[in-house]
Amino acid sequence: MGILHDDVVIFREAEKEGDPTVITVNCPDKTGLGSDLCRIILFFGLSIVRGDVSTDGKWCYIVLWVVGKENTRWSLLKKRLIGACPSCSSASGISYYSSDFHPPKPPHVFLLKFNCYDRKGLLHDVTEALCELELVIKKVKVSTTPDGKVMDLFFITDTRELMHTEKRKEDTKEYLRGALKDAIIDIDIELVGPAADICSPASSFLLAAITDEETIGNRTLIRSDEVTITMDNTLSPAHTLVQIMCQNHKGLIYDIMRTLKDYNIQICYGRFYVKERGKCDIDLFIITKGDGKKIVDPKKQHSLSSRLRTELLHPVRVGVHSRGPDTELLVANPVELSGKGRPLVFYDITLALKMLQTCIFSAEIGRHVIGDREWEVYRILLDEGGEGLSLPRNKIEEGVWKMLMGWE
Repeated sequence: MGILHDDVVIFREAEKEGDPTVITVNCPDKTGLGSDLCRIILFFGLSIVRGDVSTDGKWCYIVLWVVGKENTRWSLLKKRLIGACPSCSSASGISYYSSDFHPPKPPHVFLLKFNCYDRKGLLHDVTEALCELELVIKKVKVSTTPDGKVMDLFFITDTRELMHTEKRKEDTKEYLRGALKDAIIDIDIELVGPAADICSPASSFLLAAITDEETIGNRTLIRSDEVTITMDNTLSPAHTLVQIMCQNHKGLIYDIMRTLKDYNIQICYGRFYVKERGKCDIDLFIITKGDGKKIVDPKKQHSLSSRLRTELLHPVRVGVHSRGPDTELLVANPVELSGKGRPLVFYDITLALKMLQTCIFSAEIGRHVIGDREWEVYRILLDEGGEGLSLPRNKIEEGVWKMLMGWE
C-alpha cells in the first residue's frame, strides 16, 4: 500500500530541555540523499549528535538525533526534508507522490538592492533576515560610501520559489524594513535570470591563500592526530568498513556525506555518535554506487581516505591578510559537484564580526576553480577606522574560525 506522506519524515520531540530531537526518515534511496538531508539540517542551525543509516540501495531508513536552536521552525524543517526525499511508490507501481522524471530547473536569481545608513552589525542583521525569509545568498557586493551609507547588492534565490510574485516581493521588503528599522533608506527587488554560477580561475593570491596551510593560520587548524581514518575489507564480505575518529564540528556529518556523494559512494549501513568532549566515532559500511562492490583498489582507498581527512581537517579555510593598505578576511569552502555551497557561512562570518565589534567596509562572494575543485570564496574588507583594527588579526581569524566550526 506504500507509505503515507506524513510517515516519510517523523519527529519525536525532546522530552526535556537539553535532550535531542529524533528525526526519522523512511523513503526510497537516491545518490547523495544523506548529504542533502544533512545540508538542510545544517541550514536550520541544528547539530547532529547521533545517527543510524541503513539502505539496500532502493529504500533507506535514517534516524538522526539533533540539537540546536530553541526557535527552530520544526514544521518548516519537516517540509524541507520531505521535499528532499524521492517520491514514494508501492511495489505495484502505484505512485503515492507526484513523480518528477525530469531534473529540476535551476532557480531564478533575483537582485536585492538597498541603501542603508551604516552601523555596527548591520550586515549580519540583513543576513539573518534573509535566512529567516528562506532566501539563499548566491553572491553579494557590499560597499560603504564616504558619507556613512551602505549600498548592498544581494543576488539571491528563493527556497519557496515565490519571488516572482508581487506578494512575496512586498512581504520581503516589509520584513526587511521591520528588521532594519531606521537604518534602511530604500529597497528594490528585480529578476536577474536563471541561476548560472559563473566560476573564474583563482588568482595566484587566492590560490596560495586557500591551498597553503601556512597562510590560513595553523593555530586554528584541527591537529592532524585528532583525525583517524581506517579502511577495512576483512570484516564484511560485501562492504568496505570506514572507521573515523575525530573532533566534532558544525556540519561534520554533512562534510562526510558530501564527500561520499562526490565520490559516488553508497552507505549501506552507518552509525555515528558524539561522545564526551566532542569526540566522534563513526562507522560506515560502504560500496561504490557504480558496481555495488567494496573498494579494494589501494589507490582508490587512499584517494577517498585522503579526501575525507582533508575535509575533516580543513572543512573551511580562514585567513586574515593584507590587501594593499587594508586588511581582508578571507574565508573559503569547497562546493559540492552538484553546485551546492556550504549553508550559513556568510551568516556565521557576519555574526562573528558583530560579536567581535569589527566593522565591515565591503564584502564580496564569488566562485573560483582551483585545481579540479570549485570553491566559494568570501572576501571581507574590514573597516579599520582612524586608529586601525581594535583587535589583532589573529583574534579576528580565531573568532571567525570558531564560529564556523561551532566552537564559539
